[in-house]
Amino acid sequence: MFEWAWPWLFALLPLPWLVLRLWPESAEQGAALQLPYAGVLEGVAAGSLSRRGAHTSWRPWLLWLLLLTAVARPQWLGEPTDLPRSGREMLLALDVSGSMNIADMSLGGREATRFQAMQAIIGDFIARRGGDRVGLILFGSNAYLLTPLTFDVKTVRTQLDESAVGLAGRETAIGDALGLAVKRLRDRPEAQRVVILLTDGVNTAGEIDPRKAAELAVAEKVKVYTIGLGSDRMRVDDFFGSRTVNPSADLDAALLTEIATKTGGRFFRARDTQELAGIYREIDQLEPAADQNERYRPVRELFHLPLGLALALALLPLLDPRRYRAAAGSRA
Repeated sequence: MFEWAWPWLFALLPLPWLVLRLWPESAEQGAALQLPYAGVLEGVAAGSLSRRGAHTSWRPWLLWLLLLTAVARPQWLGEPTDLPRSGREMLLALDVSGSMNIADMSLGGREATRFQAMQAIIGDFIARRGGDRVGLILFGSNAYLLTPLTFDVKTVRTQLDESAVGLAGRETAIGDALGLAVKRLRDRPEAQRVVILLTDGVNTAGEIDPRKAAELAVAEKVKVYTIGLGSDRMRVDDFFGSRTVNPSADLDAALLTEIATKTGGRFFRARDTQELAGIYREIDQLEPAADQNERYRPVRELFHLPLGLALALALLPLLDPRRYRAAAGSRA
């Protein structure tokens, strides 16, 4: 779209004529008024008052109009474009060890595994994080960066939906997962580094001790929220009949609390799907996503076009062959 940055400057178009009309004596005597571009103003006014004909009067006016056109800054505006918003740098470290297949959760009134509940609830959480860079780490016996930090939350959610229990092994390497997250966040803006670590067990694998990984997180100013997933009560059938067990007996809540407290985050306990959904809503409030789009509209300046025409018009008399013949005659 074409527009003028300063269109009001065209109100100065009659200025040369007004100067010569209002102060003719001063202009003739050259005593009082000193103006920039006096030659242009005098040429325009003289041309407008001249009786030599139209062929001599249009050039000064056109020169003045072109100069005003350049100063008014004609512009071509491109289509507005949304810029990525400045939000959190958030890594989700998710447990996909064998115990995530325990069916002690429910979705829509139906029995579901811990992994299925995690996929559904975290998938909705990811969709709400527009404006954040979100990445995905899966850990079992090892920890893997499945999705690097990106603004494309749809891709992150798709990667989560396509993951599976046991993809990273059957054990639980909490320390390796946290260490990998800290490594990936260390070059990001300090106040925006966030890790959400979800597990249903205790550290049983990996090369990095979870407490050492927490110290690294503190040193790199990474805030860690930890979530312990799993029901406290579950009925199972065996050879002797039905009995109630605690499927989360191995959950190391003390370790998860220590990690969160050291790094300035919080520990949450999710015993069912409703609690898990509530936890992620609470994290939404603790770490709010950016809520306003920033827009950019490219601007292409066009002032050089009328300015170039004005320069060419000003130099045009120098190309008049009559001028050179007159100069040659005077020398003779």
